[in-house]
Amino acid sequence: MKVSFLLVVLVLFGVNCSSSEDQIKGVPSIIISDISQLEGDDGTLIIDYEVKLKESYSKNVILNYTTDDGSAFQGLDYKKVNGQITIPVGSTESIISLEIISDKIKEGNEVFHLTFDADMEIEFNKNTAIITIGNDDNSLPYDVEDYSTPTSYEGWDLAWADEFENAEINTSWWTHEIGNGDNGWGNNELEYYTDASENSRIENGNLVIEARSDSWNDHQYTSARMITKDKKSFGFGRTDIRAKLPYGQGIWPALWMLGANINLKGWPACGEIDIMELIGNQPSTSHATVHWGIDFANHKYTGKSYSLTDEIFNDRFHVFSVVRAFNQMWFYVDDILIFEFKSKDAQNQPYPFNEQFFFIFNVAIGGNWPGNPDETTQFPQKMLVDYIRVFEKK
Repeated sequence: MKVSFLLVVLVLFGVNCSSSEDQIKGVPSIIISDISQLEGDDGTLIIDYEVKLKESYSKNVILNYTTDDGSAFQGLDYKKVNGQITIPVGSTESIISLEIISDKIKEGNEVFHLTFDADMEIEFNKNTAIITIGNDDNSLPYDVEDYSTPTSYEGWDLAWADEFENAEINTSWWTHEIGNGDNGWGNNELEYYTDASENSRIENGNLVIEARSDSWNDHQYTSARMITKDKKSFGFGRTDIRAKLPYGQGIWPALWMLGANINLKGWPACGEIDIMELIGNQPSTSHATVHWGIDFANHKYTGKSYSLTDEIFNDRFHVFSVVRAFNQMWFYVDDILIFEFKSKDAQNQPYPFNEQFFFIFNVAIGGNWPGNPDETTQFPQKMLVDYIRVFEKK
């Protein structure tokens, strides 16, 4: 009997040991999901985000998490959080509370990211969740005041800014391109660009680019085109440009960027980012566009427009913005998200927008897109730029 009892104990002990070892074998598998939530109105909105295990595990599963900006910004659209959560033994989920900052302003659907890692071995279906804040508002972000953006954003550093407050244009940052380019800058434009003060200057804290009907070097019109090439170029970050735009048939203002490697790769392989373009016979509509392609034969472009109601872009200052991150970009007018472009949208062409880009400010006259001025076009026409600010993540 004693022998039999001992055998039973040993058998049971062996089974229990084997069972315990089986429970802790393998790696816990975490399911991370994207979610969407309508923003709501004034105040804050709490979202309970669920982190799930495929099946319960024999140890506590501890995860680190942090939020990060996408097209939504911490401190403006949501409150940043970071920390740890624990999924206890026997459980399959845990909750993270995310706080949305609600208002009644039309902003478009915006996203931020919730990213996970762990000090223990874990299988993630993916490490980052995309949290979409759905717009449910129609109010514009201004009433009678011109629009403005802040001088700082939580979690970002101001990398460069020109507030145009000095007496002269800063030639350490800006270069004037002179002339009419090849075939009217490739667009059959009519203007001759100069560095004369009649065409570009600083006045009352604004950069003024003035398009004029006056002859210069056998051209009927003059204007200015300023670039930061070889002086200031930038990669990922947020750019805000506050401007008041000219109008009229044949007038074509632009605030845009080209790849700093254009001399090596050429256009459109270097990439082009049109933060704002406007054709003057449609003075209530601005356009955000991107151009790319391995060569001219494979040139691709896409974009979106934004239209004002009962006013034109010459009536007041507006802010035109682009945010660039790895393999994606977002474009805004007055912090209203109007256009998003990702590497997967590149139509099997190389995506050049992860590289360094420089800025171009100009007002063209005539050309393929706007057509030529006519008897309705009034000169001079001025584009006023109050500031350009470039922010990079800390």
